[in-house]
Amino acid sequence: MDEAYLQDLFDTLSDLKIRRLFGGQGIYCGDRIVALVVGGVLHLKSDAESEPLYETAGLARWTYTRPGRVPTRMPYYRFPESALDDPEEAAQWTEIADAASRRAAAAPKPRSRRVRRALTDKASA
Repeated sequence: MDEAYLQDLFDTLSDLKIRRLFGGQGIYCGDRIVALVVGGVLHLKSDAESEPLYETAGLARWTYTRPGRVPTRMPYYRFPESALDDPEEAAQWTEIADAASRRAAAAPKPRSRRVRRALTDKASA
């Protein structure tokens, strides 16, 4: 997707950055990912709080499929077609995705299996 177009679409974000990601583009506000473009399709970040808003609007969830594997539902929903040409609607959806991104960044990160195993082994000793 054209980078200048994405910058215009997400102009309400401060510290907007667009980087290459998954053969597409990641749209960031600072270090937080807010949206991504995969296969030419723009998707917005979601979480448990924003998911009902996306689903009520009838937006499709991005599912990542790899050969021989079960499809993985990713926390991103397709950007609404109607918002692509409507700056006010685009700003509303951008705010929803940005809020989901802020919540994700503030959430405690789960420990990896390796760290949990090391802690379990220490406790057993």
